[in-house]
Amino acid sequence: MLFTFLLVVHIIVATALVAIILVQRSEGGGLTSGGSPGGLMSARGAADFLTRTTAILAGIFVLLSIALAALASVERAPSTIDTSLVGKTAGPASAPAPAPVSDDPLAAAAAQGGGVASNGAAPQ
Repeated sequence: MLFTFLLVVHIIVATALVAIILVQRSEGGGLTSGGSPGGLMSARGAADFLTRTTAILAGIFVLLSIALAALASVERAPSTIDTSLVGKTAGPASAPAPAPVSDDPLAAAAAQGGGVASNGAAPQ
């Protein structure tokens, strides 16, 4: 219930943020028709108001995004852990025995069929 409420508020804030950004005057003129200095607010006052409103709405948008993500992870978390696969691991695979280690490199090469003669000379 809270998630749905925050989601609706989030959509309203996002829509308002888009609308405020589109109304702001850009270098190209924006979507506004320009403010008259004789109106309720001057052009500069309107720009400050819109900039401040954009910053506030952007902050609310970010906070709502974080709150919705946290709420979604808590509500959707499993309440129990599935233990049906515990103890069904496969046994160790049979591996070949390791080769014996020797300190003498010539004896090790001869045991592996490296072609080293007993006198240490390499075959031609």
